Amino acid sequence: MKNMYFVVNLLAGKAVMNKKLGNIIDSFVKDGFKVTIHTTQNAEDAAEQAAYACENDYDVLVAAGGDGTLSHCLQGVMRCENRITIGYIPAGTTNDFAKGIGIPSDQLRAAAVISKGETALCDVGGFNDTYFSYVSAFGAFTNIPYETPQRIKNMFGHAAYIADGATQLTSIIKAKPLRIEYEDMVIEGEFVYGMITNTASVAGMINMNNFLLDDGVFEVTLIRKPRNPAEIGMTLLAIAKNDMTDKNIVFFRTDAVTITCLTDEPFTWTKDGEYGGMEKVNRLCCHKRAVRFIVSGKERLPLEMNRK
Repeated sequence: MKNMYFVVNLLAGKAVMNKKLGNIIDSFVKDGFKVTIHTTQNAEDAAEQAAYACENDYDVLVAAGGDGTLSHCLQGVMRCENRITIGYIPAGTTNDFAKGIGIPSDQLRAAAVISKGETALCDVGGFNDTYFSYVSAFGAFTNIPYETPQRIKNMFGHAAYIADGATQLTSIIKAKPLRIEYEDMVIEGEFVYGMITNTASVAGMINMNNFLLDDGVFEVTLIRKPRNPAEIGMTLLAIAKNDMTDKNIVFFRTDAVTITCLTDEPFTWTKDGEYGGMEKVNRLCCHKRAVRFIVSGKERLPLEMNRK
């Protein structure tokens, strides 16, 4: 019998775990797990409980909630020497990370993957002295996921993000002068948005192609300040089509990048859809194959081993 530590955010998404929790636990028990369950009480609780699971030799940690819940659990696991396997039951608003590793959006089906799926070592992002699972971003619209009230998310789901985004169109022209350093390259300019990703989608709308979950590099996408509203529309359309040739888009892959704000006022970051802090100098890196996740099947994932 395997020991499972089950961390659940009952408020995530449309609070779907309230209705399905009993059936999910029952399915785990039937599949031979001894389940210890903990419902999160605050933002830092998931990280503390994940560390507890690692330090007390549980076989698997399961996180149920949104991308933020998983991200908090990842903080706890990455800070431990014994990094146990992570299973994920997506119950949030967009669940971008789950899409990237092939986890079904239905919670009962996701639980079945945890019981019968395979495991794969995946890259983990480093952000200053913290971690992220699939995206760190700054600039226009990045405040929407953590500033949209949970009750609004629960009522309207993904539409709540789109509605909040529509009210912020004017903010996209507020650029920040930045210095971007990676490998032997230095780029300076005014940018309105940037994201460092390792995922198939961001916010359920931006799709990324040709990425790998375990290659030790991330995709970096930066948007320069458009000169007029027409350019804004063209650039947003290019991103939606995954066309990185637009003149306002800077795109590259790297295992480490430093992004420095060239003014005295630092800018706000998000990590995995939640508030990530405000620092003038931000160092991001890729921890290659740092954590083992339970996935639906290695052969269907964008893994380096599948392309050899």
